[in-house]
Amino acid sequence: MATYIIVALIAYAIGSINFSVIISRKMAGFDVREKGSGNAGTTNMLRSVGKKAALFTLICDILKGVIAILIAFIAGKIAQDVDRVLLVQIAGILVVFGHTFPIFFEFKGGKGIATSLGVLMMINWQIGLICLVFALVIMAFTKMVSMGSVGAAILFPVLTLFINTNFIIEAKGIRYFVFSVLLAAFVIFNHRENIKRIANGTENKLSFKNAKD
Repeated sequence: MATYIIVALIAYAIGSINFSVIISRKMAGFDVREKGSGNAGTTNMLRSVGKKAALFTLICDILKGVIAILIAFIAGKIAQDVDRVLLVQIAGILVVFGHTFPIFFEFKGGKGIATSLGVLMMINWQIGLICLVFALVIMAFTKMVSMGSVGAAILFPVLTLFINTNFIIEAKGIRYFVFSVLLAAFVIFNHRENIKRIANGTENKLSFKNAKD
């Protein structure tokens, strides 16, 4: 039990390191949550601070997911009598939860897409790549990051029903399906306001031409 708790706390702490806030304060002198959409994520960084800051944020947020899963994987190798699949899944959920509700930044964070991508690429790189390409295609056609993000979140559980290989720790598909549903539901919940705007036709569209240099 101690291993699960320690991994959960470490993953949550890693997720709580909000790079968009740190980078925006360092590069632009303000908290990105005070600008644009108020979201502490890559898209708002692009609009409010610039392309370079957004790229740094994206990379760092993805790495949070990668590192959390890697720590859980190593802990599962070291500890005895632990469910290694459950351990990496706990880390995956908690690092995204930490990103959304960061204890170090007044519990006001981002929507967890980049961090979820890092988690997904570690859990199963094949499913991760398919979801990434799917999201990018949707974004390219709709010019809406939220549409691609929600679409990929919905696709994730579906893919776990058909792909049973390349998981970081092999197990029966249903175990990863439950995890994928939980993670997808959390991501979709974080995009509830975006979904309302999409339905109303008022969702903001992404434009690199309008982004700051």
